[in-house]
Amino acid sequence: MAGIFQRLFKTGQAEAHSLVDKLEDPIKMSEQAIRDLKKDLQESLRALAEVKAISIRLSRESEDHRRRAEDYERKAMLLLQKAESGQMEEAEADRLARESLTRVEEAQSRHAEASQQAQAQQAMASKLQGNVNDLKSKIASYENDLVTLKARTKTANATRKINQHLASIDSKGTTALLERMKEKAEEQEALAEAYGDMGDAATAVDDEIDKALADSKGAKVDDSLAQLKARMKVAK
Repeated sequence: MAGIFQRLFKTGQAEAHSLVDKLEDPIKMSEQAIRDLKKDLQESLRALAEVKAISIRLSRESEDHRRRAEDYERKAMLLLQKAESGQMEEAEADRLARESLTRVEEAQSRHAEASQQAQAQQAMASKLQGNVNDLKSKIASYENDLVTLKARTKTANATRKINQHLASIDSKGTTALLERMKEKAEEQEALAEAYGDMGDAATAVDDEIDKALADSKGAKVDDSLAQLKARMKVAK
């Protein structure tokens, strides 16, 4: 399982659109893998609880057998004490004391067996606890990696859309359109300049005409003055 996630979360060097194609399915795969791991975790927790319960039960049984062995040993001593004090016949006391000591041995044997089994269950529980802790840590790590993976996917997807949009633009057509607009603007500017030159030319001609007429009027006045002086001389 760890190998799967190592492959899923390995950083690649592909382009943005290629990265999206590679990450779409792994996201679903990793989500399912995490769900499976959580199921494994629940099963491991149940197994851990059962092993701990067995260990607790065996520890209690071992303790019960220990106390039972001590109780039978105490009873054997009391029987012997009664025989010594004359409260019981020695033969009867010895018989019952032997039975008590037999039960002591049985209880001690069961105590040792239960204690050994309890220790084995405790060792197994410790191992399972370590596995559970490791599984919890991996799940947390994979969930964090999944968050990062989703963020990378969103970024790559946005980048891909932008690149696709830019790629769909007809750069040649746009350039040609701009060139035509530029030519049209230059034509309009040249036409405006031509009309301006024509207007200036018309004004210059009008000025020349006015100047010519002004010179004619001066000459006419001069002629009139000369004629007037001539008449004045005749009159004298």
